[in-house]
Parts: sequence; C-alpha cells; structure tokens
Amino acid sequence: MSTGNSTKITDELYQYMLDHNPPLDSVQRGLVARTYATFPDVAGMQSAEEQGPLLAFLVRLTGARHIVEVGTFTGFSALSMAQALPADGRIIACDVSEEWTAYGRQAWEEAGVADRIELRIAPALETLRAMPAEPHIDMAYVDADKESQISYWEELVPRLRPGGLIVTDNTLYHGTVLDESATGSAAGVRAFNDHVAADPRMDSVLLAISDGLTLSRKR
Repeated sequence: MSTGNSTKITDELYQYMLDHNPPLDSVQRGLVARTYATFPDVAGMQSAEEQGPLLAFLVRLTGARHIVEVGTFTGFSALSMAQALPADGRIIACDVSEEWTAYGRQAWEEAGVADRIELRIAPALETLRAMPAEPHIDMAYVDADKESQISYWEELVPRLRPGGLIVTDNTLYHGTVLDESATGSAAGVRAFNDHVAADPRMDSVLLAISDGLTLSRKR
C-alpha cells in the first residue's frame, strides 16, 4: 500500500507555492478580498487562489475558445479563465444566484472581459440541456452542487470535443471521500469519482490540488 507523498503542505510551504506561481492581478485580488469580507460563512466555495492561474494555464494549453462553467459563485474562476481566452473566446457561466454573481459581473467589467462571459441564471442542468447536442465545448469547469455532478458530467461529455477538457473541483471533499457510509455531498463526490474513473470515453487523473481536482480529457 502506498504511503503517500511525504511533503506536508504547511502554511509556510503553501505561501512559498503561491509566491512561485503567477500572482493574482489587482482585480482578482480585490474580488477574493470582497468575497471573504462579504460572504465569510460561504467564502470557501470560492476556487482556491492557486486554481486561478492553473485554470488560465489550462485554457491556454488547450487553446480553448468555448468554455462552460457550472457553478460561478462570485466569479473568480470565470474571471481567471476569461482573462486567458482570446478576444473571440466565450464562457457560458451557470449559476442560480443573482446576489453572488453580481460581484463577478463587477469584477469582469473592471478587468475588461465582461464581453467574454455570458452568465445564465438558471439551474445548470436546464442550461446544459438547452445547448447544441453535438461536440462543441473545448473546456468545462465544474464546481457546483456535488449531488448533481454525475448529471452535469453526462450532459457535458457528449458536448465536449475530442481532446476537450473537463476540470472538476472538490473531488477529495475534505477527505470525506474515504467514508464508505458518507451521505449527502460527500456521497455524491464518492459516486462521481467512481463514475469518472470507469468512463471509457475519458482519460482522467485525480490530483491533490487544494480540495482535490480532477482533470478529464475526452478520447
């Protein structure tokens, strides 16, 4: 049995990592700060700081022009991806909260990328099912309610172009994926991880980044 990586991420080592990654710009930094100040009880729903530069890197790496985001919250991840898109690139951002996403809209305007993001306030499954059925999505980022993740996956995979990428957040879910008797969101993540690992249409890796990040490429 593997004993895992012996490098433990202390606060100091985490800061060292951030210091050696691309820094957040002033708009990104301001949005992160406003989110924690305004929504302290749920600010953990925001994608981790290191995930912004990573998502931007993946957009550039894949040459993505058509991105779908499931779960936008206050808009940090959409902002990070939009800034990496070419001028003709577009993100369809799915969320159900006008209150949370209003902070994103403000930041997208400040960063000059609002024209690259189409926010759709509706249940994400409705938005996904209304999209063209043929493969046309280059990249998707899924960071929403965990009990619906398999449903999101099944709507996204057929619409993903060959070589396209799905990035799914929180796939370690604070370690609760180890609990075989888990319920609710933890059970949803466990079922999702098993579903993804068994899907012959995709090549996937689960990485210990932040709260777990799964990268899945369509064959």
